Amino acid sequence: MSGYVPQANDPMYLLSSDSHVLEPRDLWETRLPANLRSFAPTLPMRSEDKPGATDPADRLQVMKDDGVSMEVLFPTYALLQYGIEDPAIQEACFRVYNDWIAEYCAATPGRLFAIPCISTYNIDNAIAELTRCKEMGLIGAQTWHVPPVGLEYTTDHYERFWAAAAEMDMPINLHILTGFSYTRSLRPKGLEHYRGSVETKLNDAIHILFEFIFYGVLDRHPGLKLSLVEFEIGWIPWILQQWDYYSNRFSANNRVPIEYKPSEYFDRQIFASFINDNVGTTMLKAGWGVDNCMWSNDFPHGNTSWPRSAEVIAKDLGGMSTETETKLLYKNCADLYHLDLATPIQNA
Repeated sequence: MSGYVPQANDPMYLLSSDSHVLEPRDLWETRLPANLRSFAPTLPMRSEDKPGATDPADRLQVMKDDGVSMEVLFPTYALLQYGIEDPAIQEACFRVYNDWIAEYCAATPGRLFAIPCISTYNIDNAIAELTRCKEMGLIGAQTWHVPPVGLEYTTDHYERFWAAAAEMDMPINLHILTGFSYTRSLRPKGLEHYRGSVETKLNDAIHILFEFIFYGVLDRHPGLKLSLVEFEIGWIPWILQQWDYYSNRFSANNRVPIEYKPSEYFDRQIFASFINDNVGTTMLKAGWGVDNCMWSNDFPHGNTSWPRSAEVIAKDLGGMSTETETKLLYKNCADLYHLDLATPIQNA
């Protein structure tokens, strides 16, 4: 990390590790190849119509309103496209998005950095698109957090992709609402809505994290970085504690075929974002995860702390050392994606 160096008397420096755009509703209808336009995904209506969500000309003021100097961007509509079953259509849709988001970031140089969407049905094509996106200045790679049946992360299907991502230093990002889980169809109404928002979402995250650790993905690819996006963090230290305990308890007759304890893979290679997680930030205050967790404001979605992020941060992170706050509010994220810090947003 280089570029601007925050000073002791500066206002609080914020880099959101998970913000969003709201793609134009006609993006795929107008930009897909002519022979695929009839397959353009049907987009649900969204209420996140805040300025800057679609038009980059308004983004800088939106960031100023929240005191956020830099943002790592994820999509909105394209999240649902991880459930597309046709590889060619998914690849084309993601290429359209990646081109558009590169243009969006270029409108506010040095402040907006986007994670490209990568289709991993075909690994040769996935590596080629990852290479193209890196050349365009995009950072990392977003893959489905719940793969389809037959392409689980326990298979060797992804091995060359993990190796390429590690070699290119493009961290793998798993974001909620992507892939073959409850989000492929309309969310249920009534009480079952809450099962998806909390129970199913968390179960998916634990299931996939288990596969990356216990099935040796991170062990075989020590240069690979994995980021869990928008799952919050309070559950992670307990799960790691339990995995450490049981992998040790049964090691004599059922040894886990990895070199280190599960928690050590988190310390070495895994990052996680949080928005408004009082349980998780309590654990941060106790010293857990301060080198691996990253604050985010989730703009413009319903969970966002915008435009009162400073209030939320004061409530959840107040009382921490300046060094710890620095890591959580910008340094961990900047280091993970190798971002040069821009000047504070107040000076833009």
